Amino acid sequence: MKAEIIAVGTELLLGQIVNTNAQAISQKLAELGIDVYFQTVVGDNAGRLRQAIEIGRGRADLLLFTGGLGPTQDDLTKDVLAQYLGRKLIIHEPSMAVIEEMFSSRGMAMVESNRRQAHMIEGSVPLHNSTGLAVGNALEEDGTMYILLPGPPREMKPMLEGPAQDWIRSMLGEEIPLFSRLLKFAGIGESNLEAKLLDLIEGQEDPTIAPYAKEGEVSVRVSTKARTVAEADEKIDATVAAIKERIGEHLYAQSDIPIEEEIVGLLRSSRRRLASAESCSGGLFAELVTNVPGSSGEFVGGVVTYTNVMKNKLLGIPMAQLEGPDAPGAISESTAAMMAENVRLMSDADFGVSLTGVAGPAESEGKPVGLVYFAVAERGKDPVVYTARLSGGRSMIRLRAVKAAMYRLWLALQA
Repeated sequence: MKAEIIAVGTELLLGQIVNTNAQAISQKLAELGIDVYFQTVVGDNAGRLRQAIEIGRGRADLLLFTGGLGPTQDDLTKDVLAQYLGRKLIIHEPSMAVIEEMFSSRGMAMVESNRRQAHMIEGSVPLHNSTGLAVGNALEEDGTMYILLPGPPREMKPMLEGPAQDWIRSMLGEEIPLFSRLLKFAGIGESNLEAKLLDLIEGQEDPTIAPYAKEGEVSVRVSTKARTVAEADEKIDATVAAIKERIGEHLYAQSDIPIEEEIVGLLRSSRRRLASAESCSGGLFAELVTNVPGSSGEFVGGVVTYTNVMKNKLLGIPMAQLEGPDAPGAISESTAAMMAENVRLMSDADFGVSLTGVAGPAESEGKPVGLVYFAVAERGKDPVVYTARLSGGRSMIRLRAVKAAMYRLWLALQA
């Protein structure tokens, strides 16, 4: 079964609110074994909404609407669909009674337009709204199913999880749910990852493989339909094994967690602690680590030494190392090594991580934007320094530098 989600509301098109409903609906339909091939957003316009219905009806078995069920004249979803199907709008009396009781209990006169929230399409199944007033609708005609849900998430989600899901199940034959596993990678870009998996992606049938990148991370979603969890795991495990043969050294998790959470977990399990010294990243490394709940047991702390004076006073980096015609400079491999080792020593941590470089917008010390040195210092070992040449704006360079440093720390924690 193929589904299309049609979100109705001009405010979505204007970017005034985020369409979080589509995510929740897609996840629920996946659980039910229904493939969502399209998501459409249309404004509060009868002509364009009718056009969206016509297009959706031609390419999906289920059209699931969210929004446009309220009391105002621009809440058009029921009106337009009823007209499109040649059906009347009628009053759902139980819903009307709830609306009337609400106004009566508050001592308020009911505005006539509020009756619209009790409208339902003739011949449809009413979907009870447990947290609001607008009744939902579900119906089938000529092989196409239609579900109408409210727009506010606090009303949409209970209706989706309750009566809407029940109605869908009653209309389905054998239910084969979709199972997915998210693989998280670090130290590799999206294009390089895709190149290494190209033969698997091009030859995919079941399970399917979908790579994507987000905020300095790369993920692969492996999905399959199966009747049981055991059957799904068997199929997904085989595909994951093939992926690991190619890029296993970059696979840090098989669940949707950031690499900093995995790092904190590894530190905890090995009873080791971490400290950081940052320049160009401006404390972002420490911020991401401390965003992990409970990380205070593993993260000793960090310093942001943005200027040479602070590098000298807080980390003990000699000024002769930082300044002068023959000095390596603050942005150098040797300075990165000193920063990592010195912050580890001063905090008595097992690992020290440092970052120094040029995040932009202009070059520094004659070095280009995007050049970053970072180091990992481990107790009992010499610091190891890495060089990265990163692209993007200032914020993206900082994030990519931090994630690159975290990847090297992750590797060191497993050695």
